[in-house]
Amino acid sequence: MWETIRRWFDPTELRSVGETPDYRFSLANERTFLAWLRTGLALVGGGLAAAQFLPPLRVSHLREVIAVTLLLLGGVVAIRAVDHWARTERAIRLGEELPASRFPAILALAVGGGAVLLVVAVLIRAVGGR
Repeated sequence: MWETIRRWFDPTELRSVGETPDYRFSLANERTFLAWLRTGLALVGGGLAAAQFLPPLRVSHLREVIAVTLLLLGGVVAIRAVDHWARTERAIRLGEELPASRFPAILALAVGGGAVLLVVAVLIRAVGGR
């Protein structure tokens, strides 16, 4: 694990592998990485917004659970982004098949499931408030 993390911060190690690819592929990989970072930042922003602006909910500490879940998910997305970027760049340089990932599907299910839970919480509050 520490070896993998060390590689993220050592550009000479990455450049020593394989051949220099067409720069367009590396730039496309970098744009994908930046898109994942934006997703992570959006989740972190949502977590901070939930912590600061959601009123206390009927279920004890639900607001805090929502906030912490979004913050953690944002952190996981950011870490996953850099790992995927490094593995993809390595595969490009070696002329190998790009690494497959289930992470986008898992993230989509987590966000979708979270949205459904939030809709239920909003409806419960709306119905219970009358």
